Amino acid sequence: MFADRAKIIIKSGKGGDGHVSFRREKYVPDGGPDGGDGGTGGDVIFEVDPGLNTLTDYRHRRKFAAEPGQEGGKKNCHGKNGADLILKVPEGTVIKDAESGKVIADMSGDNKRQIVLRGGRGGKGNQHYATPTMQAPKYAQPGQDAIEIEVQLELKVIADVGLVGFPNVGKSTLLSRVTNAQPKIANYHFTTLQPNLGVVDMDEGFGFVIADIPGLIEGASEGVGLGHEFLRHIERTKVMIHVVDAAGTEGRDPIKDIRDIMNELKAYNPELLKKPQVIAANKIDAIYEGENEIIASLRKEFEPDGIEVYPISAVSGKGLRELLYKVKELLEKCPKETFVYEPQFDPSVRFFANEPYTIERADDGAYVVEGPKIDKMLGYTNIDSEKGFLFFQKFLKEQGILKELEDMGIQDGDTVRMYGNEFDYYK
Repeated sequence: MFADRAKIIIKSGKGGDGHVSFRREKYVPDGGPDGGDGGTGGDVIFEVDPGLNTLTDYRHRRKFAAEPGQEGGKKNCHGKNGADLILKVPEGTVIKDAESGKVIADMSGDNKRQIVLRGGRGGKGNQHYATPTMQAPKYAQPGQDAIEIEVQLELKVIADVGLVGFPNVGKSTLLSRVTNAQPKIANYHFTTLQPNLGVVDMDEGFGFVIADIPGLIEGASEGVGLGHEFLRHIERTKVMIHVVDAAGTEGRDPIKDIRDIMNELKAYNPELLKKPQVIAANKIDAIYEGENEIIASLRKEFEPDGIEVYPISAVSGKGLRELLYKVKELLEKCPKETFVYEPQFDPSVRFFANEPYTIERADDGAYVVEGPKIDKMLGYTNIDSEKGFLFFQKFLKEQGILKELEDMGIQDGDTVRMYGNEFDYYK
């Protein structure tokens, strides 16, 4: 069975604890503290593997954990950092928080590698806590805790064109005729059990990816039939081809079929109907003379709405050239970039969103923001990267910290200090 969804538990590495020890050597009576820092825990990283096209690897194993950082050692020895956990997924995989359903990351477009969970920061050894009045500290900082969450992986196939239609209308035959794909073809319902992809090569080096989406039926958006399992794959397509049986060999009403499928697409996601659409009236090789009343009725029903009808025969190849050139024309008007879901959620926030914080004015006028909420956020966020810094700004805004600074009278150009990091405030 095609594996396009999986639910797994991922866990970052815990930070290693700082060490408590004192230098003890001959002729060194007062060596002082020399406990080393703990190692940083491993990150959980998702990476696109071009050789994968399913999520099968995650169907039979549920838990994945990065390596924890090691405890610091004597003689100022730093603990070993935990190894990162790299999880390979096919391009088009969307990673969501299983509890809220919000998008954490979309492994599509330029996003080939992303850190989803950061390992805990290692604790400081007792050497950092020596002062003139406390020369033999017996305290070391514990490492930051690991983060464990359950995520939903969803593969949304990346294709330029999607073939939609009821079973047995000839979608797989059409795909096999215009591409090098070799889908399973037979005359029974739900022959296609997974999206099949193929590449259409046209003149002047123009080509596009076309996907045969498994047969949709009425009620698919509510979970009826196999179609519901694959509606998500249509979301990334730029153009849709409705394939219908123009010869009436199945005894179906093509107009009703197209309307039913449009209703299912609308029920799943109304934005889908805004995509360019074209109708492929298939099986004209079974029509004895010219165009029949089915094709005429399709033109009358849909062409006023801008959806053109192209009579074709997927078996003989008749009409395919005209259909493909129309699809090419529609694609050239579409945006070139791949549709990518924007991140909505950072998993680390859940674990310290309710922690306390304080804001104080320093003697030099800077605003000092500290507390467990800030300390933990900085520990799990790479603010040196543009993405990490933007997310940190968003966190400060959502948690009300920026508003509190404004209420205290902060002005453009004022300094905000957070655990050794300094920022200039600009509204």
